[in-house]
Amino acid sequence: MKHTLRFRAYLPDDVASEAWQHIDILRQIRNHAVRDYYQAAPGQRPSDYDQHKKFTKWKDQWPLFTAPSAHAAQQAISQIHDDLETLQERRDEGYAVGRLQWQGAGEFRSVSYNQSSRFNVDHNTGDDRFVQLRLEKIGWFKIRAERHVPAAATIDEVILKKETTGEWYVSLVTTVEETPSKPQLAEIDVDDCIGVDLGITSYIRTSENLSVETLDLSDEYDRYAREQRKLSRKNHGSANWEKQRQQVARAKREIKRKVLDYQHKLTTWLVKEYDVVAVEDLDVKPMLETSQNAKNKQDAAWSRFLDLLEYKGNLYGTHVKKVEPAGTTKECASCGVETAKPIWVREHSCPACGHTEDRDLNAAKNILNRGLRQLGAGRSESTPVQTALPTFTPQREAVDAKRVVEAGSPGA
Repeated sequence: MKHTLRFRAYLPDDVASEAWQHIDILRQIRNHAVRDYYQAAPGQRPSDYDQHKKFTKWKDQWPLFTAPSAHAAQQAISQIHDDLETLQERRDEGYAVGRLQWQGAGEFRSVSYNQSSRFNVDHNTGDDRFVQLRLEKIGWFKIRAERHVPAAATIDEVILKKETTGEWYVSLVTTVEETPSKPQLAEIDVDDCIGVDLGITSYIRTSENLSVETLDLSDEYDRYAREQRKLSRKNHGSANWEKQRQQVARAKREIKRKVLDYQHKLTTWLVKEYDVVAVEDLDVKPMLETSQNAKNKQDAAWSRFLDLLEYKGNLYGTHVKKVEPAGTTKECASCGVETAKPIWVREHSCPACGHTEDRDLNAAKNILNRGLRQLGAGRSESTPVQTALPTFTPQREAVDAKRVVEAGSPGA
C-alpha cells in the first residue's frame, strides 16, 4: 500500500522563486489542457496520452511551456484525467457534478515527479536534522528530517507544495510492502471489537461507553474572525493586504492542524487498541447542505476521520468496517425493536423490553453488531458475530479531547 511522508521544506530564495515560477507555468499548461479537452466533441475528447503528444507542439507554439520539467508538465496533464475519472465515478453514483474549472493565479500550488531520475536525495549533509533534496529544473533545497527520509530509489513520487501561508512542504510517496496481517475473524474475542458512533456534543461514543469530547477551538476561531475583519479593512491587492492574507491563512492553518492531529491520534489509538472497529458510513455532503448544525458537522471533518480510520486499519492490521447508519439510533441494541425519537431526546427507552440507556451508546452497540454481522457472514458460531453484546455496559467517564491528544503524543 502507498504511504505518504510529509516534510517541511526550506528553499533558498532563488530556488523558491524558480519553483513558484514553474508551478505557475504548470497552472497555465493545465488550463490549456482542460480547454483543449472540452473543446473536442463528446466521444472524440483526447486521452492523457493524446495530450502528452500534443504537448510537444504546444511547447513550439508557446516557448514559456519549456521552462518547467517536461515530466512535471506531463504529470499535471495526467492529473486532469485522474480528476475526470473521479468526476465520472461521482456522476455514476448519482451525484450532480460539473466540469473541471479554470484555475487562476495562486490556485495551482504544487509540482510532482514520479520518476526517480527526476529527483535525488542526499543524506550526507553533516546535520542529522536536515536532508538535501533535488528536483529537476528546480534545484537543491533542505527538508527537515523529523523522521527517516527514504532513499531516492525507494520513493515513488515527490510532491512539492507551497501553502497559502507561504511555507513549503514536500510529500514523499512510498510503497509499504509488508503490512501487519489482519487477524482471523474466528480468533477475535468480542472484547477486542468496538463500535463507534460519530457525534457533535461528543466527537465519538463507543460501544464500551467511552465518550471522547470534541476539540474546543473557540479561541482559535475567535482569532480567525479577528484576522478576517482586519483583512476586510485592507486595500485589496496591496502589500498590507497580502501580509494580512497570510495572517488569515495562518489562523486557518492552526485550526486545520489541530483537528488533523486530533484525528490522527484518535484513529491510531482505535486501530492499535482493537482488532475490529465498526463505524457508521456517513454521507456527509447532504448533511452539510440541509442541517442547521452544518458548521459543527463541517468542523468535525467526519469524512476525513473515516478515511484516516480505514487507512490506519490497513496500516496496522485492523478490521475497519463501515456500516449503514440508518436506524442505528432507533433500533434497540437489546431486542432489535425500532423506536422513533426526536433529536433532543438523548435517552433510548425501549417499549418492548424496557431496556434504557444513552441513545449514542445504544447506537454504538448497534453499529458494532452490524459490523460483526457483515464481517462474520457464513462463518461458524464461534465467530464474534454470534456473540451478543452485553445489555448493560459499565459506565465510563467522558474523555476530554486534550487527554486523547496527549495520550497519543510521542512522549507518552
